[in-house]
Formats: sequence, C-alpha cells, structure tokens
Amino acid sequence: EVQLQAFGGGLVQPGDSLKLSCEVSGFILDHYAFGWFRQAPGKEREGVACVNENGGRFYYSQGAKDRFTVSRDNGKSTVWLQMKAVKPEDTALYYCAVRYSTCNFRAAQYDTWGQGTLVTVSS
Repeated sequence: EVQLQAFGGGLVQPGDSLKLSCEVSGFILDHYAFGWFRQAPGKEREGVACVNENGGRFYYSQGAKDRFTVSRDNGKSTVWLQMKAVKPEDTALYYCAVRYSTCNFRAAQYDTWGQGTLVTVSS
C-alpha cells in the first residue's frame, strides 16, 4: 500500500525556520515527482514546491521562491520542505503528494497524498 506521511509542522514565529518531512512507503521513489501543497482556511489548495523524478529540478510558487527548499533522498524514502523566514501567510495545512513523472502544481494530477501537517505562523 502506497502511503505518504507528512510531519514536522507546528507553531512558529514570523521569521523562524521549519523543516517538514514526508516519509514514503509502499513503492520505490524513482520516476515519481513529489509536490508540497498547502491549504489555508477558506482557501483553495495551492502548490508551493515540487522536486522532479530524478531530484535534479525544483519548482516553487512565487510565494515560496527564495524561502522554501524542497529536497529528496530516494534511499531514505523521504522528501523534505525546508521553510525559512516564515510569514503569517504561510499558515496552512501542508501536504506532500506524489505523481508519476514530472512536476506540476495541478493537485488533481497527483495520485497519492499524505495526511497533512499543520504549520501556524504567529507571534
């Protein structure tokens, strides 16, 4: 059974850093792209970062660019999202998701999702 488990969220202050992890089980990560999405209360789910199937290309939303870093280690079956200089508008439930082949930010094209981990940025 394919499973993704995201964790690492919490309450942080503006300007802090936070690293989210997504542990994957049930399949081999090669040939799959991993995306990080987030959903704030009352808003649609949006893509924030994606690492392509071979780990050589990275994609970021405008809001995540220059502050977030996505990475993966296929050997550890883990994908990370390093968040720096977080802002109150980063508050959301963060999800990791997987799709075969290349990155995009179209949530409907992702096959399997983790359960989400809540990030709250507040002073």
